[in-house]
Amino acid sequence: MPNTTARLGLPMIAPSQAQKHVTHNEALQSLDALTQLVLAGLGSETPPAVPGMGDIHALGPAPTGAWAGQGGQLAQWVDPDWHFTPPQEGWRAWDLGAARPVVFDGAAWVPMTPDLDNLEGVGIGTASDAVNRLAVAAEASLFSHAGAGHQLKINKAAATDTCALLYQSGWVGHAEMGLAGDTDFHIKVSPDGSTWTEALVLDATTGHAGGAAVQSGPTDTTPGRLARADYAYGPGNLLGFVGETGGMPTGAVIERGSNANGSYVRFADGTQICWRTHAETSPSWVALGGGYRLSTSPVLQWAASFSDLPAICGHIKEYAFLTPGAFQNSTDFCSINVQSLTQPAGPLTFVMTALGRWF
Repeated sequence: MPNTTARLGLPMIAPSQAQKHVTHNEALQSLDALTQLVLAGLGSETPPAVPGMGDIHALGPAPTGAWAGQGGQLAQWVDPDWHFTPPQEGWRAWDLGAARPVVFDGAAWVPMTPDLDNLEGVGIGTASDAVNRLAVAAEASLFSHAGAGHQLKINKAAATDTCALLYQSGWVGHAEMGLAGDTDFHIKVSPDGSTWTEALVLDATTGHAGGAAVQSGPTDTTPGRLARADYAYGPGNLLGFVGETGGMPTGAVIERGSNANGSYVRFADGTQICWRTHAETSPSWVALGGGYRLSTSPVLQWAASFSDLPAICGHIKEYAFLTPGAFQNSTDFCSINVQSLTQPAGPLTFVMTALGRWF
C-alpha cells in the first residue's frame, strides 16, 4: 500500500502508526496549500524577506537562498519553514500578480485559455438570445486589420434567403441593405418598419442600377430621381446620332455632319438646318424684259433630307444686290432662279441655307 495519495501526494496514516496526528496534520497542511491554489508569485527566484503566512510561490528554474535546488517547485511558507511540493500537470491556480487563472502544463505555469468555439451565445454589455447569438451594447464596435486589410463577411444559406444590414430606430427598421431574396444588392427604406421601398437595386450580373431612386424611362422626370445614362444626356451622348421612335428622341441631342452636298445639323426635337455653297464660274445670262435672267437654274442637293419642304434663304457673295430665289423646292434639293436689271460680270458664289424638320 502506498504511503501517499496518487494526485496530491498527501501522507497516509499507516496501520498501528504512533503519533498519527503528525501525519494527519501534515496532510491537512498540504490540502490547505493545494486546494484553491493561489500563487503569490509566479516564476519566483528569490525568497521574500518577510513572507506572509501560507504564501505560495511557483518557483523559477534557478531559485536562490532558502529555495536553492527547488526549481519548479511550489514553495509555501509555514512559519518557520518553507514547504516544497512538486506540481503535477493539470493543476490550476490563481495568479495574484496578473489576476488571472493559470495551469501547469507539465513544464511551466501558463495562462488558461478558455475554449471559445461553438459557444451558445455571447453578450457584451447585454444578453444574447437564441436569435441574436452575439449581442453588443456599446457606443461603438471596432473591427481592425491584422497587418493588412479587413473584411466583414455575411453569408446566407441559399440565394432566396436574406443577408443584410438592418438599421433601426427604437427597434423599428427604417433602412436595410444587402442580398434580399436574390443575389442582387438592394437598398430599402421604410418610414414605419412595415412599408418598404426599394430605393436602389444593383443587378448582380450587369451592375446596372434600378429602383425607385433611378429614372424608370426616357419620359420619367420625377424630381429627386437619379438619371440613367441611356435616358439622360451628358458629355458622352450630347453629340452623336439623332434618332426618334414615335416622335420620341432615341439618340443624341445634336447631330452634325457634312458631305459633298454641304453640311447639316439635326436636333433631337426634329429641327434640321442645312447649308452649302455653290459656284457658277462662267454663268450665262439671257435677256428678260427690262433685265437679265440666269440662263440655267443651278440645282443644289442638300446634305440631308427634310421630312417636309424647308424654308430657304441665301445670298450671292459677289453681288450684294442680287438675291437668289428658290425656283423649285423639294425635301432633297432646291433649284435657284436669279434675275438682275443689269448683266453681272464674272463668277457667282451662292451661299444657301435651308431650315426645316427631319421628322
